Amino acid sequence: MAVLWLDEVGKDDIGDVGGKGASLGELAGAGLPVPPAFVVTAGTYRSFIEETGIDEELFDAVDVDPDDSAALAEAQARAEELILDTEMPDDLREEIVATYGNLDDGEAFVAVRSSATAEDLPDASFAGQQETFLNVTEEDLVDRVKECWASLFTQRAIYYREQQGFEHDKVDIAVVVQRMVDAEKSGVMFTSHPSTGEDDLIVEAAWGLGEAVVAGEVSPDNYVFDRASGEIDSVTVAEKNTMYEKSETGETVSREVPEDKRTAQVLDESEIDRLVELGERVEDHYGEPQDVEWAIVGEDVFMLQSRPITTITEGDDSASGSEAGVADGGGADDTTAEEVLLTGLGASPGVASGSVRIVETLDQLDKVEEGDIIVTEMTTPDMVPAMKRAGGIVTDEGGMTSHAAIVSRELGVPAVVGSQSATGTLEDGQLVTIDGDKGSIREGRTANGERDAVEEVRPQAPVKPMTATEVKVNVSIPEAAERAAATGADGVGLLRLEHMILSTNKTPEKYIADHGEDAYIDEIVEGVRRSADEFYPRPVRVRTLDAPTDEFRQLQGGGDEPDEHNPMLGYRGIRRSLDTPDVFVHELEAFRRLYEMGYDNVEIMFPLVNDVEDVRAARDLMEEADIDIDKRSWGVMIETPASALCVEEMANAGIDFASFGTNDLTQYTLAVDRNNGQVADRFDELHPAVLELIGETIETCREHDVETSICGQAGSKPEMVDFLVNEGVSSISANIDAVRDVQHEVKRVEQKLILDTVR
Repeated sequence: MAVLWLDEVGKDDIGDVGGKGASLGELAGAGLPVPPAFVVTAGTYRSFIEETGIDEELFDAVDVDPDDSAALAEAQARAEELILDTEMPDDLREEIVATYGNLDDGEAFVAVRSSATAEDLPDASFAGQQETFLNVTEEDLVDRVKECWASLFTQRAIYYREQQGFEHDKVDIAVVVQRMVDAEKSGVMFTSHPSTGEDDLIVEAAWGLGEAVVAGEVSPDNYVFDRASGEIDSVTVAEKNTMYEKSETGETVSREVPEDKRTAQVLDESEIDRLVELGERVEDHYGEPQDVEWAIVGEDVFMLQSRPITTITEGDDSASGSEAGVADGGGADDTTAEEVLLTGLGASPGVASGSVRIVETLDQLDKVEEGDIIVTEMTTPDMVPAMKRAGGIVTDEGGMTSHAAIVSRELGVPAVVGSQSATGTLEDGQLVTIDGDKGSIREGRTANGERDAVEEVRPQAPVKPMTATEVKVNVSIPEAAERAAATGADGVGLLRLEHMILSTNKTPEKYIADHGEDAYIDEIVEGVRRSADEFYPRPVRVRTLDAPTDEFRQLQGGGDEPDEHNPMLGYRGIRRSLDTPDVFVHELEAFRRLYEMGYDNVEIMFPLVNDVEDVRAARDLMEEADIDIDKRSWGVMIETPASALCVEEMANAGIDFASFGTNDLTQYTLAVDRNNGQVADRFDELHPAVLELIGETIETCREHDVETSICGQAGSKPEMVDFLVNEGVSSISANIDAVRDVQHEVKRVEQKLILDTVR
């Protein structure tokens, strides 16, 4: 049969109805409240491509190199053309339409949802890879079913299947056609903590249809139910500005939440109790923790979807990893670490023991083996592969915002920077222990231990708090994306583009000359895509190229760089991009291709802007690159006093957000070189002048509905968090190792504000 009703299917029918269809059938069979639905089976899709004779050409078209962006785009276009331009056989069309006619007398608005046979499996969840259409009627039903089939071959879906080892011709797709629920309230429910597996039941709720919550477009209320005590443990009420609902014409539209509902609690106690009851029934039925989508209409609660939680780590005992963990070089003897040889700034936490490898030139990186301690004057982007192998990093120069400090924190590698003389004092092969907390380098080694860089940043007990102020994470290199995503952050507040480019060891002009424009664009696409994949659909804010000339000069082709006395004040940021648009356009083309591939969570951020003229020039180049500035989120870095004072004009020019880069804003406001150890004690992001600039910018942006965020080093400091939340900042982006602390600090400040208001 081409179609099956929900009461005809269950968990053993994934091959026929896909993960979503099987789950809904299982829920309905267990007596849980599920809206009526039928499934256009996976066999129907298979019959369609085989009976019409497009199957072989279809699978040949998508058999491409997943790392070739142009080939992926061409594969998607050809697959869509084959499926959408081929007529549905009459017998299949008639059965689908006739079955719809038996669903509420054929007058229902329905949701048409893809249900791939490789989706929502116990050991792999690919939810969100294929299309969903809401409020569909008979007129468009068959076309929407075909569009779901075609979505099996989007660039993202092709790429994911390649990464997961699924053959394209072995994956089929079913389509669930389900009566729409005009939800007044909706959300998701986890019957156990999705990271730690703790037994609390977590409910997230917002107004209207659930798409805003699932897509991460709204900060929902968060309710934690303690199953041990049988009581609600905590309630966090968020400011909910956006909601989805059905319009008078039947379309799904995004609307502003009415003023009186924005800060109102969505669920009352009886509704929470009802959801908890249903959640426990679902978990009992499946015998494992579940991720459930739900909706409420009047007094009725509906289960819309349930799938296993795939992120829980078995036997996770890493909560104390950052305190006790020690990275071990492996080849060292059991000498006890004693004498302090040097001290510097503890830039990346943890303790590491290993053999010293002094690196003075790039051709010496090959001598760095797994667990060694890299000792160098300062690190550069092309050292990252060796830094990933290293047990620890020590530098002569640099501060807490240096390349070595930032990258080491993201990789989870202990680091001590600014030691002044490590390359002259230490010797190759010498056994040392570095302490990235205390900033010390000692002779010998510590006792053995182990450290898991991903697990130690994963949210632990107490449960990750939900906050109205979003807490995001900074990412410098694509290699850190997995570790960053494990923090549970609300997205990436800063992804630095320059590290992807500089890691090629060639300036952009040199790379393009040697390999061509497409290869350069592909380098950017692949680097951004790694983070965009890890965080999807959470936003990833990508900063365009911001490399000072002294960094470029070290690369192949760097001989053409201008000689600047102080590169930090020179030819960098948006001024370089606008001065060399023939190179900048390739960055913008990379963004265009990412959007074309479906990465709608990517946002564009321009660094070191000074005024509205910079913004207008960048905006014009985006439009010339065919980037729809009305649909894509883009904004600027506030890194100079000039940009802070000119933010109103930039808001009027169309920016969606303004993000504080406190490292540069502080150095330009206080005239303190942030990489100069001689004046490090004068570098203070909490200086009253810096805070005044930030506060006035937030106030102006709020008046113009422009989001504000912070992505500088200071975003990880409790004092700055307190100031920003009180001022009304939209989001705070912290270093990877600080996300958990910032989440809890934000919640503490928000709750104090609420309490003060009540009092």
